[in-house]
Amino acid sequence: MSDKIPVLIDTDTASDDAVALIMALREPTFDVKAITIVGGNMPVTQGSINARYTVEMCGSDVPVYEGCNDPLMRPSYRAYFFHGPDGMGGMHYPAPKRPAADGHAVDKIIEVIKANPGLLVVTLGPLTNIAVALMRAPEIAGMVGRLVVMGGAANCVGNITPAAEYNIWCDPEAARMVFRSGLPVEMVGWELCRDDANLSDDEMRYCKEGINTPLSNFAIDCNAHALTSSRDWLSDPGLGLPDPVAMAIAIDPTLCVQTKHYVEIECDGTYTRGMTVVDQRGVTPYDTENVAMWQEVVRKGAPHITVCWNLDSTRWKNLLYERLK
Repeated sequence: MSDKIPVLIDTDTASDDAVALIMALREPTFDVKAITIVGGNMPVTQGSINARYTVEMCGSDVPVYEGCNDPLMRPSYRAYFFHGPDGMGGMHYPAPKRPAADGHAVDKIIEVIKANPGLLVVTLGPLTNIAVALMRAPEIAGMVGRLVVMGGAANCVGNITPAAEYNIWCDPEAARMVFRSGLPVEMVGWELCRDDANLSDDEMRYCKEGINTPLSNFAIDCNAHALTSSRDWLSDPGLGLPDPVAMAIAIDPTLCVQTKHYVEIECDGTYTRGMTVVDQRGVTPYDTENVAMWQEVVRKGAPHITVCWNLDSTRWKNLLYERLK
């Protein structure tokens, strides 16, 4: 019997997702059972192409399944503006040799979870596939060991609106369903990839000239458009890699501080759609009018959403470098 950790990855594969996939596929403790594609950064067809190309770059044969293309209740909003027309910095890599696997991603998610109780699920895009899987098979919520979600922003600025991070904003109804389901969510917010966690010019140069492998060059090249967007649009100093940071925490949770909180997803706000509202100070359990709207969540029991804070940037980057060698 393998002592590796069974892993399922749900992704809307664009450039930073691709780097996260490299990290997972080259992680010696992981046994990646399947990669499932959700619409988000890219339509499902393009996300699938990008994921399959990345899998082939890693010399892997992990199957890639295509899933839900659109949010549960809202129109799609793609991130071409951030990741380029192909999601890979406009590099227009060759088409992957292998086709997408037969079957729908949602069916595969249910199948893999039931076959591997206690597995690790990592989501890198909107939570539509996971929400639909829960609607079809709610019992899977109790079969997952960890659900590492790259999404949200804990008490800080957003990246698609002032209040919200892109993945949660795209399909807030799906995110609310997942966060309320009882799944063991570990929320890795967008803010963890910012500031010192950005790759600087020297660090990107090290990837290309110091490590200088096909994977390290690919990781930087496919994020060229994202680098420009990070600097010109978000005013970050370098390249932010939110999905690889989430994957690093999936590999090693000690890279950050983790505490449990009640977290709600705003679905109705004109200005706050997709906001991840974190009760950092524990004010919601009081039976008072000001927090009455939280009681449905509070009555279910103790806080179960793990929120990640304070990334160890040096260790995260060292883990990235090791997987790119």
